[in-house]
Amino acid sequence: MVEQKDAEFILELYSSEDFLRFVGDKGINTVGDAQLYIQNNIHAMHEVHGVCLLLVERSDTKEKLGVCGLIKRPELTAYDIGYGFKPAAYGQGYGYEAGQAVIACARTQPEIDELVAITTSDNGASQALLTKLGFTYVKVQEAISDTVDLLLYQMSLDSE
Repeated sequence: MVEQKDAEFILELYSSEDFLRFVGDKGINTVGDAQLYIQNNIHAMHEVHGVCLLLVERSDTKEKLGVCGLIKRPELTAYDIGYGFKPAAYGQGYGYEAGQAVIACARTQPEIDELVAITTSDNGASQALLTKLGFTYVKVQEAISDTVDLLLYQMSLDSE
């Protein structure tokens, strides 16, 4: 789980250009903001729903690479896989490896029979990752702007 000691990393990750563009501005502008976000969002999600974003790091060096985990959004009926990585970690398989681990964990939870994921129509890398992980495109969830849509992907866990 992301911990308070990871606040500096969360500030760096959540204020990166790609995170702001593809995930959105979570209002994290200081280490203090990051600490509040960790407490009020990540830890609160874990306390209420038993799921949260987990820290992704290299096993050999413990370098912090990103976050990946399950989220329970009020507007979605299923649990949502969410992730974000530092640009330096792109294209190295960390998202796929972390995503596989989160999906494997979800399969052990009897109350989770499907997962969903949302990404923007202009985030080809995220769409490719979701497809590689076994998610299927379902629909446009919401139009964000004239040129960008929020796309919904789904994966059934009960048949595998």
